[in-house]
Amino acid sequence: MKIKLLLLALLSISVSFSQTQGVAFPTVGKGVATPFVTDYHALGINTSALGWRPRYAGKKFTTGTSEFAFGISSDSLSSKKLQNLTSTLYQAAQHKNPSEIDYKRQMEAVGDYAEAGVAINFDYNWFGFSYYGKKLGGIAFNIRESYSWYSKLNSQTTDLLFRGKLSSIFDSLTVVYGSDTSRIANNASISQDTLNHVVRGSLNVPIRISDLTKGTQIQLLWSRSYNIGYGRKLFGKDSVFELYGGVGARLITSMAMFSMTSDNDGLRMYTSITPTFDINYGNVSGSNAMQQKSKGMAPVMGTGYGIDLSASMILFNKLRVAVAVNNIGSVTYKRNVYKVKDTLFTSFELGGLNGNNITQTVNQLVRDNGLLTLEGEQKYTVINASDFRFGVSYEPIKYLRLGFDVVAPFNKNNPGSIQNPVYSFGGDILPVKWLQLSIGYYGGGIYKNNMPLGLTFIIKDGAYECGIASRDALSFFLKDGTSVSGALGFARFRF
Repeated sequence: MKIKLLLLALLSISVSFSQTQGVAFPTVGKGVATPFVTDYHALGINTSALGWRPRYAGKKFTTGTSEFAFGISSDSLSSKKLQNLTSTLYQAAQHKNPSEIDYKRQMEAVGDYAEAGVAINFDYNWFGFSYYGKKLGGIAFNIRESYSWYSKLNSQTTDLLFRGKLSSIFDSLTVVYGSDTSRIANNASISQDTLNHVVRGSLNVPIRISDLTKGTQIQLLWSRSYNIGYGRKLFGKDSVFELYGGVGARLITSMAMFSMTSDNDGLRMYTSITPTFDINYGNVSGSNAMQQKSKGMAPVMGTGYGIDLSASMILFNKLRVAVAVNNIGSVTYKRNVYKVKDTLFTSFELGGLNGNNITQTVNQLVRDNGLLTLEGEQKYTVINASDFRFGVSYEPIKYLRLGFDVVAPFNKNNPGSIQNPVYSFGGDILPVKWLQLSIGYYGGGIYKNNMPLGLTFIIKDGAYECGIASRDALSFFLKDGTSVSGALGFARFRF
């Protein structure tokens, strides 16, 4: 599958379903964002922080571009396997065709991803701008690109998608040599030469798709948002007690959405995916179908909105407490909208995925002759991946800050939502005025124990800032690490 989106997916990849620090690289390294973010970094996290007095005196304007954060995480896979997946995604982004993997490699891929929950996330800041005035408060704007993927497949679905018509779920295989067609029993002793001539795998007793896929969940979301926020001091006495409020709003344009859940209640799936994914739906079409492959920018499939509300207080200019509810709203899709029909499954003619690229599973599921049977829909509305945040920070001395953060989902079934609460502890220290060192700890979501780490370089009293961070630095050194991540910013200015 030729997916231009994968160029984003490998600039991509977070701590759970969605990133809890966004592209704010100065906070990624400590894992705590809600009580620390400032200027346009506060959008979507804590807009009340826009009203806080700037840390650098005299700097009222902040602007930045080309900041991104990525992460890939799984509580079932090692950092080595995640790095291999990252490499596969990068090759796909560069349109490099990996060499054909043999049957043994396919078996290894099945073993790697069966029943493993894998999350891939990406955030990119195209442009950000903010202004602070003592009387006005703070106002900010940015344009942000976001990509999130989560999949947890049962063993049968994984086996079928990665091995295709050769899957062990089939009782028999149809083999064609020239004009000679035969049907043989499927077993592990079949030679590679015979497997190369298999054209179809078949079941003697049909099974419903909902039973075949039970325990499988796949969520995909690719969107671009235009965000604006305002925050200001509501009342209080400086350096004693100050109360702040903030509000934010965003216009959301979505290029791709795929939401599939198969459980005891049955199979549910809706999708609206840009032609950039190059999916051939075959004879399936709806009144809003847009199946031709697009050129240039990916066309918009859905539009919507989001609202942010937040409040914070500062005590004695040392203790900060902040709460926020973000992204209340929805997106309505009106192009390439499809839902699934729960049909009987008897045979499969497609080959397996030719690499450890789990994001290709969507194509394998919905393309013509794929696993799922689709029918067109007029439109479909998705509730946003809203979250609740609570954070506390304390600054005992001027050059040391410590903090605590909790981020919880409103509805974890919404595409792009974190799956479970994420909690974190962290802080930073400025050993010299031009260097900020950050470190922290976070857990929850779909991980075990992560240690973020970051370096931020500050030039001319905050006039220029750049930095690099990881959400789990230990994964680069430990064999049993469960994530690979990074964040980078190099064009951030204050004046």
